[in-house]
Amino acid sequence: MTFAVNSAACCTFAQIISENLMERNQVIGIILIMTTFLLWTITSAPPEVKEAGTNPPADSLAINKIVPPNSTIDTLSTEIPTSDSTISPAALVQFGPFAAASKGTEESQVLENELVKITFSSKGGVIKEVFLKKHVHTLTDSAGNETKAPVTLLSSPENSFSYGLPVAGTSTGIVQTQQLFFTARKEENSLIFRVNAGQNQWFEQKYTLAPDDYTLGYSVNTQGMSNILTPGTKSLTLSWKNHLQKYEKGEKFEQNYSTVYFKEKNESRDYCSCVSDDTKELAGKPIEWVTHTNQFFNTSLMAMGGNFLGVVAQTEMTDTKTSPYVKIATSEIQIPLPNAGSTNFEMKLYSGPNEYSRLTAFNNHIEEIIPFGSSIFGTINRYVIRPFFDFLSQHIGSKGIVIILLIFLIKMLLYPLMYKMLHSQAKMGALKPELAHLKEKHKDDLQKQQMETMKIYREYGVNPLGGCLPMLLQMPIWYALFRFFPASITFRQEPFLWATDLSSYDVLFMMGFEIPYFGAHVSLFTLLWAVSTIVYSYYNMQNMDFSANPAMKYMQYIMPVLFLAFFNNYASGLTCYMFFSNLINILQTIVTKNYIFDEAKIREELLKTKAKPKKKSGFASRLEEAMKQQQALQEQRKKK
Repeated sequence: MTFAVNSAACCTFAQIISENLMERNQVIGIILIMTTFLLWTITSAPPEVKEAGTNPPADSLAINKIVPPNSTIDTLSTEIPTSDSTISPAALVQFGPFAAASKGTEESQVLENELVKITFSSKGGVIKEVFLKKHVHTLTDSAGNETKAPVTLLSSPENSFSYGLPVAGTSTGIVQTQQLFFTARKEENSLIFRVNAGQNQWFEQKYTLAPDDYTLGYSVNTQGMSNILTPGTKSLTLSWKNHLQKYEKGEKFEQNYSTVYFKEKNESRDYCSCVSDDTKELAGKPIEWVTHTNQFFNTSLMAMGGNFLGVVAQTEMTDTKTSPYVKIATSEIQIPLPNAGSTNFEMKLYSGPNEYSRLTAFNNHIEEIIPFGSSIFGTINRYVIRPFFDFLSQHIGSKGIVIILLIFLIKMLLYPLMYKMLHSQAKMGALKPELAHLKEKHKDDLQKQQMETMKIYREYGVNPLGGCLPMLLQMPIWYALFRFFPASITFRQEPFLWATDLSSYDVLFMMGFEIPYFGAHVSLFTLLWAVSTIVYSYYNMQNMDFSANPAMKYMQYIMPVLFLAFFNNYASGLTCYMFFSNLINILQTIVTKNYIFDEAKIREELLKTKAKPKKKSGFASRLEEAMKQQQALQEQRKKK
């Protein structure tokens, strides 16, 4: 409020008295009201306007345009009123010295390069939208028809990115920057947003976009704020709320891969729960970076001029059937402010795809937000499968062909293990006459039958577990691939055969209704995998003996059917891998058994092994002794 308003009020009052239009009591009441109003105006005015008898400089009450250093600079046209009469008492109470910046017109400005177009808003000096030029997402209607739309990050109108400036004397003690209108200047590939609190007193945000990059150089600067901010202020609270939008067909799957990650200095990265609401509080901890991530995209804020002074991270689940978002991510980050008089805190703001090479280049372990897995599985994905796949992709355009070639190479490398497994099965098949004789001889005594079977295996040098061990050794690679396909952005939106996106499920047809845990579609790759698994199991079990546990025979057929529900919604890159892996397994098995193995030679080998003197191992002796004790105990129970 200004003295110009007070003078006008006093003149009006004098005019009322001179015209004698009011009664005595009315005049006394008006005098008291105007006196109270004048005292309130003087005591609540900012420090710059308390000097009596003078009008304050316009700079102290309004945000000035930042004068560009040369005529090539593009300045936003946001006009902030400079007339003191336009600032309401309510604005003064709420915003204090920033009251003039509470009025204005929101304007937009753009930074752009080959990869991204970033739109900023003058209100709050924040990012309004990040348009990724080389990425799209699939929209599917109720009939299963697909269309493509561009990927935009940080574009939800419900998002917020606001610094809380602790200003004494305001109604709440905090002024939120997202409620203020900033002026801006554009310098080549940089945008500088500034909000003034008086002459040579301002808060500033600077964004710089480099060529061929998704990363913004970002800094927060203050000048002359020592008398504006509450004494003792050493940090500013950045309140960042991000509504993570849907970008993938598998909404529930994407939701479980979306969360808030953060990294404390000298510690491993941590994150909020992916499958439930969660809050993580690290007050007073040195934090290197905080990221809000979807399955394949992320927006990350990284401290470059030190560390953040703490973070409170929170995730909120949504109903993916009714909400346009997969999750709501919130972070309250403490930004260091060692000297309010003059501070420049440097950061980087990345908003783009989860590309491993780009994230690794930051050299702060932020690439660990890509969920390749932990321990040995994550190691295999990061340092074996990923670089190998990237190498093949440089020479082969189709990611589906690369998957098949990868399968072939892996199967060739693991063929010695496959050979041992098939050879063990062949030897067990060659002993069918002996095993059939045992079954007939001890058909009423299962325990005795098992003991004699183990004895025959030992005599002929056959290891009944020989077919299992090679499969167990392949499990780390299989599980690593299980994590690799839905985590690697390399497969996103890559088509192969009937699949339109190898990072999501393929659709043979839509059913028109939804089955719990299965979905409303049928995945052809998953169906082919299940059928090929049953065929492969049937072919392999011809030489296996399930008399001791007949249920195991049927489990070989039941398991693929049960897993249909799980893999129906999984990345088609994995189910494609599993199907073609089964085909190669079947091919290797047929060729090996029919063209490499000779049953007569295997039988001859077994007879030679039987003729050799046997040295019973300690494990075999203990196993045989345990089975004898079990048989003796069973016989005692029968006698009773």
